[in-house]
Amino acid sequence: MKETDTLKQIVLEALKDGVKSYCEKEAPNAPFADLKIRIEYSREESFGDYSTSFALENAKLLGKKPIESAGLLVRYLQAKTELFEKVDFTPPGFVNFRISPSYLIRFLESNIQKKDVFPKLENPKKVNLEFVSANPTGPLNIVSARAAATGEAFANLLKAVGHSVDKEFYVNDYGNQVFLLGVSTMVRIREILGETSSIQEDAEDGRKIEDLLSGNVIPAEGYRGDYLKVIAKQLLEDRHTEKEIKAHLDKKEYSALAEKCSKWTVQSNLVWQRKDLDLFGITFDRFFSETTLHDSGKVLGVLEDLKKSGKVFSEDGKQVFKSEDYGDDKNRVVVRDDGRPTYLLADIAYHNDKISRGYEKIIDIWGPDHHGYIARLAGAVQALGYPKENFQVVIAQQVNLLMAGQKMKMSKRAGEFQTMEDLLGYLGKHAKDVARYFFTMRSLDSPLDFDLDLAKDESDKNPVFYLQYAHARVCSIFREVGTSSDAKALENLEMTEERKRLLFWISRFPEEVLDAAATLEPHRIANYLQNLARAFTQFYIAKNNRLKDSEENTRLGLARICQAVQIVLSQGLGLLGVSAPERLEKEE
Repeated sequence: MKETDTLKQIVLEALKDGVKSYCEKEAPNAPFADLKIRIEYSREESFGDYSTSFALENAKLLGKKPIESAGLLVRYLQAKTELFEKVDFTPPGFVNFRISPSYLIRFLESNIQKKDVFPKLENPKKVNLEFVSANPTGPLNIVSARAAATGEAFANLLKAVGHSVDKEFYVNDYGNQVFLLGVSTMVRIREILGETSSIQEDAEDGRKIEDLLSGNVIPAEGYRGDYLKVIAKQLLEDRHTEKEIKAHLDKKEYSALAEKCSKWTVQSNLVWQRKDLDLFGITFDRFFSETTLHDSGKVLGVLEDLKKSGKVFSEDGKQVFKSEDYGDDKNRVVVRDDGRPTYLLADIAYHNDKISRGYEKIIDIWGPDHHGYIARLAGAVQALGYPKENFQVVIAQQVNLLMAGQKMKMSKRAGEFQTMEDLLGYLGKHAKDVARYFFTMRSLDSPLDFDLDLAKDESDKNPVFYLQYAHARVCSIFREVGTSSDAKALENLEMTEERKRLLFWISRFPEEVLDAAATLEPHRIANYLQNLARAFTQFYIAKNNRLKDSEENTRLGLARICQAVQIVLSQGLGLLGVSAPERLEKEE
């Protein structure tokens, strides 16, 4: 199925033809190339399937009142009887379209029933999609879970329309924070071995890192989570690491031991994170280590590329990137006066590596506190010669967990939720489906209220189960009365209002997928599926649509509609990473 074959695009092309005929006869002086010609879904179903505000948006160019232009345009569109059942206009100048049932049937049979439901772009791209990329300093949190679910949905949508997508997780396993992680683990090891420990509450208390190491103190900027006690215990239970640990402690080589603890802890946390991702059904094509960039010399190497662009200057011994030229609030240091690269330069090197791998589109999902970072990195990517429009950052906003209508504090110490593992454990056997759907049913760039009570509800009040019940209900119908392989069965079926509405909602699916992929908005699929399921429910409860009570020709036609519903529900849920079971405890 081609991009141009979607129902929405077909209607748009018909509108363009109608506008051309209208202009030739009614507004010959109007500059056709400058006219805005677009359509949208009708705000109320009673008006039609689609509408256009063409007459309102182009009133000055047409030289007519919108209501007059709308009335005249309708004349040139009414002739397209094969496509439109009805074309009319409403004040102050909207033109409304109702698609012909016979055309909907043809569309359903030629596209949906053949399971060719995803429109393919004419010029697909090679895409690098980076998401989650949580620091390997602890378990994945709730925002990471949201980014994981939505990132996977992004990938599914992009692949559905023809793009080649590589999913990537960037491992920040280099730098001071990773060293502090190792120090924190070392303190827990020494605790287990009987040493007294403490926590530095104020980073400005004057003690140097050497003093903290010898005193077995967790630095103020270190890590205090109980998960480090688990890792420390595991390291001491391993004969190889236990031997290394005790050898360093005997010689009081605390800094060297902290470095090794950094690597061991990162490895342990990555194993933990990957286990959580596996439970959530999230897979990656590549885990990319920041350390490899430094070891290969690519971090300092990219500085030379930036210098060639003329966007780097020296100041007080530092190398500074002119990020102000790209909308940043100030220019940014990329190499310190002691020659050490900043985190920004490492990030630039990482994205330059992506560019060198031939990606035509780079998409990153970042956490909620990274808005200010976008301009400087996007500017650096442009300075490296990569087109601005081919680099996109999407921010995963905060998640509020609600129970009994109240926000829960993110404090595991208080026995409340903090991690992805906590959430999946609480949701139980349906955790993957429920969490994946709840995380994708709202726009990623808006804060999300995650209702735990609703998520635990296994009735059709839960939007996930509402969709799954609809799919299972279709399957139960087929188990009772069979399916239909007759592609002509719909042609003689009487078109009642609920049948026409359902046909239209089914036919919308390809364009919804295309739009959701273009805008990276999987919540549009979630919303669409809810509307489709409601249309199916109205169809299902109507007495004249009971397949088992219908004569054979009617039954075969109704079965064709039900088959299309099943295909769309299954494919749509699949895009969101949600299963479409054929049986549930509640099907009726």
